[in-house]
Amino acid sequence: MNPSWRASVLGSQLAELLRRPGRLVTTGMSVLVAAFVVFATVMAQQITTNTTVDHFRGTPEAASLVATPSGDSAAISGTTLKKIRALPGVAEAVGRVQTGAPLAGPSEHWLELHSDPGTGPLSEVRLVKGTYPDRAGEIAVNNRAAEELELAPGTRTTLKIADRKDGDKTIKVTLTVTGVVKSTATAEQKAGGYTTDALVAPLADQPGFQHVDIRAKDGVPASELSEQVRGVLDKAPSAASLKSGSTVRAQEAREALNGNVREFFQVISVFLTVAVAAAAMVATSAFRIVFAQRLRQLALLRAIGAPQGRLVTALAVEGALVGAVSGSLGVLMALAAGYLAPSASRILAGEELSAPGFPVLRAVLVVVGAVLVTVCAVLAPALSAAGVSPLQALRAAGTVTGERGINHTRLAAGILLAIAATGLAVLQLRDLPQPGQMDYDRENAMMVTVASAGFAFLALIALGPLLVRPVLAVAGWPLRRLGSTGRLAVSGVGGTPRRAASVSVVVALGVALVSGALVSIDGLNRHLERTAAVDSPADFRVAGDGKGLDAGVVRQFATSPQLIHVTRYRSVQVTIGPKGAAKEIEVSDLDPYALPTGKSIGTVTGSLGDLGPGSAVVASGVADLLGVKAGDTLTLPPPLPASLERGDPHRRGSIKLTVAATLPGDGPGMADILVAPADLDRMGASKRATGIFADAATEGLAGRGKAQRALEALIREHLSHRDDVTISVLAEARDHDRNTIQMTGTIALGLLALTVLIAVVGVTATTSLTAIERTREFGLLRALGLGGSALRRIITVEAGLYGVLGGVLGLALGIPYAWLLIRIIVTDPPSRLPGGQLLAVFTALTILTALAGLLPARRATRITPMTALSSTE
Repeated sequence: MNPSWRASVLGSQLAELLRRPGRLVTTGMSVLVAAFVVFATVMAQQITTNTTVDHFRGTPEAASLVATPSGDSAAISGTTLKKIRALPGVAEAVGRVQTGAPLAGPSEHWLELHSDPGTGPLSEVRLVKGTYPDRAGEIAVNNRAAEELELAPGTRTTLKIADRKDGDKTIKVTLTVTGVVKSTATAEQKAGGYTTDALVAPLADQPGFQHVDIRAKDGVPASELSEQVRGVLDKAPSAASLKSGSTVRAQEAREALNGNVREFFQVISVFLTVAVAAAAMVATSAFRIVFAQRLRQLALLRAIGAPQGRLVTALAVEGALVGAVSGSLGVLMALAAGYLAPSASRILAGEELSAPGFPVLRAVLVVVGAVLVTVCAVLAPALSAAGVSPLQALRAAGTVTGERGINHTRLAAGILLAIAATGLAVLQLRDLPQPGQMDYDRENAMMVTVASAGFAFLALIALGPLLVRPVLAVAGWPLRRLGSTGRLAVSGVGGTPRRAASVSVVVALGVALVSGALVSIDGLNRHLERTAAVDSPADFRVAGDGKGLDAGVVRQFATSPQLIHVTRYRSVQVTIGPKGAAKEIEVSDLDPYALPTGKSIGTVTGSLGDLGPGSAVVASGVADLLGVKAGDTLTLPPPLPASLERGDPHRRGSIKLTVAATLPGDGPGMADILVAPADLDRMGASKRATGIFADAATEGLAGRGKAQRALEALIREHLSHRDDVTISVLAEARDHDRNTIQMTGTIALGLLALTVLIAVVGVTATTSLTAIERTREFGLLRALGLGGSALRRIITVEAGLYGVLGGVLGLALGIPYAWLLIRIIVTDPPSRLPGGQLLAVFTALTILTALAGLLPARRATRITPMTALSSTE
C-alpha cells in the first residue's frame, strides 16, 4: 500500500472525527472525568504531603545539631547539657523531655509533659495567656488541657509521678498553672504541659534528656560546631550520637508521611483503579456506538480495497487523539483545582493548606495513561467495525449494534467465570468462622471472597446481553402499562441488549460497590453497638475498689441532674472450672436491661429476658470452659475471701443455677456470669455496691464533661476514701471506634461515588450517541405524529432504564458479597439490611441516569421530521 493510500484511510477517519467535534467530546467524557480524578488525587497528595511536612515537623528550623543517646544509653545528663551550653560556638542548647503522668483524683486524666524554653528560636510553643514557668512547681498547659481539664492560669493540679527508686510507687507533685501555650511544632492531639528543661527533672520518670537541640552562633561553621560538641559527647558518661538538624528534620518529615497518610493514598489508588476501569468500559461502549454509526463508510473503504489492519490502525489513532485531548483537559482542570484549594480552604474553613507543586512527570503520565486506556478501549470496537463486510454498505447503519446474542466463545467464558465465582463463594460459606474461633485466617478468606466477586463481575460483563432482556421484562412491566411512551422506551433499550448491557454493567459496578459499602458499614456499626454494650455499656463507670459504695452515695449519683441511667452493680470473684484448668471469674448482679445498651446484647443460646432468681447468663469463655448452654445447670462455688471484705462470711456458700442464656463474648461490664441480686445475696456478697454505670444527661463532649465534673464533685464531697475510687470514661473508646467507622465509610462512599459519576457520564454519552444514531427513527416517529415532549420522555425513560438495569444487577451482586465479607470479619453479623439506604441509592441512581438523558433528548427534539428523514445517518 502506498503512503498516499495510507494517508487517505487515516485522514478520512480523522476528518470524520473533526467534522463532528461533539462526538469527540462525548466519547472522551468518561476518560476526561477519570483523568481529572486521578490527577486531582496527585494534587491532593502533594497538598497533604506539603502541609504535613510544614505543620508537623518536630525539630525547630533553628536547630543546627541534634544530640541523642545511642546504644544502651537512657538519656543525656544535665551535666553534659551544661558543658554543651558553655561551648564557644553554641548560641543555645535545649534539653528535651517527653513523658507524662496521671492527675491525682478519681478520673483517669493524663497529662503529656514536655520541656521547652518557652521563648527563642528553639522554642516549640507560643504563649497565648498568662506567663511561662520560671520556677519549680509551675507549669504551662496547652489549649486542650486548659479546656478538658479546666486548668486556667492560677489553678493548681496534682500529678502522680512514678518513683524512680521504686517503680511500683508514685509521688504526688502539686503544680501551679501559670499560662496557656500553643504548640508550633505538632498538632495538639492530647492534653499537654510545658516547663523548662531546668525545671522538668522532678516531673520526669527518668533523669536526663531524650535529646538536645543545639543552635550555632552566627558565623560558626557547621563542621566547627560539630567538632566542639563531639568533644563533649565523647567524654560524657553515656554515649550519644550527633546529627545535623536538617537530617533530623528530613527524617521526621518521612516519618510524618509514613503510616496513615501513605496508607490512605494507597487505599485511594485501589478505588481509582476501579474508576479508571469503569471509564474504560464506558469509552468502549461509546466507541462501539460511534463506529457502528460509520459502518457504511467503513464498508465502502473495504469495498475499494482498504485492508482491515489499516482501518483498525486508523480507528486506534482516532481513539488515541480522543484520549490525548480528554486526558489533557482533565489534567488542566485538576491542576487549576489543586492551586485553588489552599485559598478556598482558608476562606471557607479557616484551614491553612500548603500549596502543591507542579508535578510535570505525573501530569505527562496521566495523559499517557489516558491515551493508553482509550486505545485499549477502542481496540475491540475497532476490530469489530473494521471487520465489516463490504456488503454492509448496502444495509442500515445500526444492524450490527442491534445484534442480540453473543458468540460461543464469550458464552463459554461467561459460564466458566460464573462457575468459578460460585465455587469460591460456596467454599467460603462452608468454612465460615465460629464464635470464639481464634485461628481463622480472615485475611485469606477476604481475599478469596474479593476474587469470587471479581469473577462474578467479569461473568456479568460476558453474559450481560443475555441478562438484560429477562431483567428488563420484569423492571419494564410497569412502564409498559403507561402507554406508548413506556412501550417505546422499553423496546428501545431491549432492542439493543449488547449496548444496554455495556452501559448497565458500568452502572452495576457503581451500585455494587456503593451498596456493598453501605451493607458493610451498617453491619460494622451494628456489631460495634453489640460490642459497646459489653465493653462500654455506659458513658462512665465508677468503681469503689475494695471498699465499695454505700446506698447513700449511689442515691447522690442517681439524683444528679448531670447524670441519667445510673445503675448500681455488685460483683464477687469465684474460681470455677475443671481441675487443672480452673480460672478466676467475676460474677455480677448487673441488670443488662437497666441500661439503654442492653437491648443490643445478642445471645448464642437462650434469652436475656429469662434471667431471674435461680438462673444465670454465662459469657462465652465460661460457657466453653464448662461446656454449658441454655437450659443446662451449673454450680457456683463460694466466693473468694478477698471479694467478700464487707460481706457476710457465714452465708457464703455454693449455689446451683440454670443457664438462661450464653453470650457470644464477655458479659456487660466484662462480667463472666450475670445473676439476680438475690442469688448474689445467697453467696454472701456485700450490700455495698461494687460500682455504678451512668450516662451523661446531655449528648456531646460538653455534656459529658459536665457529667464527669459532677461525678468528681460528688466523690470529693461524699467519700472519705476518694483516692481509691476510679472514674473510667468508657464512651471515649466507643466514640473513637464509631468515628473511625464513620470516617472510613464516608471516605469510601465518596471515592465510590466517582464510579457512579463515571457511570452517569457513560449513560449521558450513550444516550447522546444513540440519539444521533437513531435520528431517522425519531424523525419517522415525529412524522407519524409523536410530539416533541413525548419524544423527550421516551429518551429520558430509556436513560433511566439503564439505571434500573444497573441498579438491579448491582444490588444482586453487591449485597451477598458484602454480607459474606461481614460474616468473615464478625461471627454474629446483623440479620437486617439497611433497606432504606439501599432503596435511596437505587432511586437516586435511577433519577440521575434519567436526568442524564435530558440533554440528548432536548437535542433530538430540535431536529425537524423532514430533516431527520433526509439524514443519511
